[in-house]
Amino acid sequence: MFLDIATIKLESGKGGDGCVSTRREKYMPRGGPDGGNGGTGGSVWLEATDEMSTLLDFRYRRHYKAAPGKAGGGNRRSGPDGQDVTLLVPCGTAFYDEADDNLLVDLLEHGQRYLVAPGGRGGKGNWEFRNARNQTPMHAQSGRPGRQITVRLELKLIADIGLVGEPNAGKSTLLSVVTAARPKVADYPFTTLVPNLGIVDLGDFNSCTLADIPGLIEGAAEGKGLGHEFLRHVERTRALLLLVDPSLEAPRRALDVLRVELKRHGQRLAELPFAVLVTKQDLLDETGAAEALAMVRQWGQDHGALEVLPISSATGQGLGDLKKLLLRLYRINSPENVD
Repeated sequence: MFLDIATIKLESGKGGDGCVSTRREKYMPRGGPDGGNGGTGGSVWLEATDEMSTLLDFRYRRHYKAAPGKAGGGNRRSGPDGQDVTLLVPCGTAFYDEADDNLLVDLLEHGQRYLVAPGGRGGKGNWEFRNARNQTPMHAQSGRPGRQITVRLELKLIADIGLVGEPNAGKSTLLSVVTAARPKVADYPFTTLVPNLGIVDLGDFNSCTLADIPGLIEGAAEGKGLGHEFLRHVERTRALLLLVDPSLEAPRRALDVLRVELKRHGQRLAELPFAVLVTKQDLLDETGAAEALAMVRQWGQDHGALEVLPISSATGQGLGDLKKLLLRLYRINSPENVD
């Protein structure tokens, strides 16, 4: 379970009870009904904000309850409504009903709101029940109960471009070099257990958000290696960068695995524009680097890659060309950014 998933219980407020009252004035001890209505119970709202980036707060508090409405009073006074509860969540949070696993809402934009649990309606006072046959009713209506619902929150990171590759392909190192992000970097697989975000300055007042997605292995679309948790985070990216380690015995095989798992997870991922980065050029001799690059370029032509670029995060090789490639990928699905 990662910090970007949480399950919480929400409860709206009960409506206030209606009031039974009769008007009492001098010489008019029973002047007729004047009981007011109860107030509406508080509702639970969800609101997206760009000032949050994780669901960490919801792992420490799991129950949220709005205030009930107050009872009505005499002289036809309505009871005050209960105070609403508004839960702020990061943009990109999806809410699922735990009872049937149905998607309730996907909050994508800052300020977007959703009423997840409306408050109970207030009960009617005896004033509302008067009629020609019963001019002094002595009964009122109870307030309606609030709604209780358990929801699962899933934060799907909204990044412009996603870095995808097998474990230890060099994604975290690259992110740390081209952005100010500081993900954990080590020489063993699965160093990254949660996605990391960084912003790349592309020059001329352009920038894009880059997401380092934890390593994918064969069978990820079926959940192996927590594949569902990982693939979920590339669903909203505009483009993908597939990273491959050329020191592998079969880099084409590694790329085939990545493409298959992306396709199996969803059609949208299979249709995203992508390029291939051949990493760790500093670890190969000239002959080995050339052979691996030729092999990957042939694979890229066969599968529709926009470009195949050799890079080295350690020496800086190809990073200038990488920024040009990132700008190209960023603009593919952003026509408003084209000069």
